[in-house]
Amino acid sequence: MTAGAPPAIGNLDYGARFGFDVLHRDPASRARVGRLRTPHGTIETPNFIFCATKASIKGVSPQQMREARTDIILSNTYHLMIQPGADVVAALGGLHRFMGWDGPMLTDSGGFQIFSMGHGSVADEIKGRRSQPRERTLTRVSEKGAEFRSYLDGSKLFLSPETSIDIQRKLGADLVVQLDECTPFHVDRDYTARSMALSHRWGDRSLAEFARGGGMSANGEPQALYGIIQGGVYPDLRRESAEYTRGRPFFGTAVGGSLGASKEQMYEVVAMCMPYVHPDRPVHLLGIGGIADVFAGVRLGIDTFDCVSPTRIARHGWALAPGAPGERLNLRNARFRSDPGPVEPGCDCATCRTWSRGYLHHLLRAGELLGPTLISIHNVAVMNRLMRDVRAALADGTLDALEARWVAA
Repeated sequence: MTAGAPPAIGNLDYGARFGFDVLHRDPASRARVGRLRTPHGTIETPNFIFCATKASIKGVSPQQMREARTDIILSNTYHLMIQPGADVVAALGGLHRFMGWDGPMLTDSGGFQIFSMGHGSVADEIKGRRSQPRERTLTRVSEKGAEFRSYLDGSKLFLSPETSIDIQRKLGADLVVQLDECTPFHVDRDYTARSMALSHRWGDRSLAEFARGGGMSANGEPQALYGIIQGGVYPDLRRESAEYTRGRPFFGTAVGGSLGASKEQMYEVVAMCMPYVHPDRPVHLLGIGGIADVFAGVRLGIDTFDCVSPTRIARHGWALAPGAPGERLNLRNARFRSDPGPVEPGCDCATCRTWSRGYLHHLLRAGELLGPTLISIHNVAVMNRLMRDVRAALADGTLDALEARWVAA
């Protein structure tokens, strides 16, 4: 089953500034090693994209991100359209100049945040978590787009496929994403099917607006567009949506929407998509990126991941620790009060080279802002090392052994 003929949007040529080459394929899975080229640099894949949601990695500077060997980051259309506004960012030279980051960048479309914040608990349900509902900010979804209220002042705002692309054009990231509707886990199949079809029509409009602007940012840099696979937890819908993205001139593919009610179901939903995605395009898994998730996703054929977790857990005192239960340590725990050792023996990050667990424990207990920053630096370095290790293990066929060292049994 395929999703209709593409509209007349012209021939999108991403040119020599963008490209994706598969360098190695794992014979035992869909995993692969690749090279993703952008105007601001080339990254090796699989790779992890860190979330600079509001044009900032919380508590960590761009220089510190580079020192931790970060290759690529992302920012959020929804938050930046609210504050400071896309026109302000464009006037200050686009996101790269605005925040002082000279490497590859992605912006998401804003769709996830509109629908997650609008539906209250949907963000948790999309990612297999449950929590108490929050106040709704989404007011109306129509063929035209989504109406919602600003979380800053309650003012009414509107985001359409066209305005999402225009905002991302002004923000100026290398990689941009179509607008879609993110359906929560609790809606039925009929709603999911209608929502998926709407996202496909929005995808066509995103492509048309992208082509109308010549695939260029407001400051004259080329951009490349990702399409999003929707379809909830339903195999036939996921296949139809994957075939939709495959049949359109997107540069890359993103797997989004409701991924189920558990980790196991999340992996099943991703697996539903992968036989039908375009084989020569990079594939991104939206909003997922724990250490165990990386191993599962890589085997399914995912090339890039993003997640707020590395820096978010650091702000609560959790440091990533390969092989530990849950792959993390709670440095607020009293057992670290007099611990002279580094967070992770053998880690070469700036934090582990310089400071002890005991010092980090003190900073956290004293409420010093330096504590979360130093732990964030470590967590960023760990995720970057993980991705380097994964690429090396894929090349020499030792991914299973690597996972046994990284993920607690």
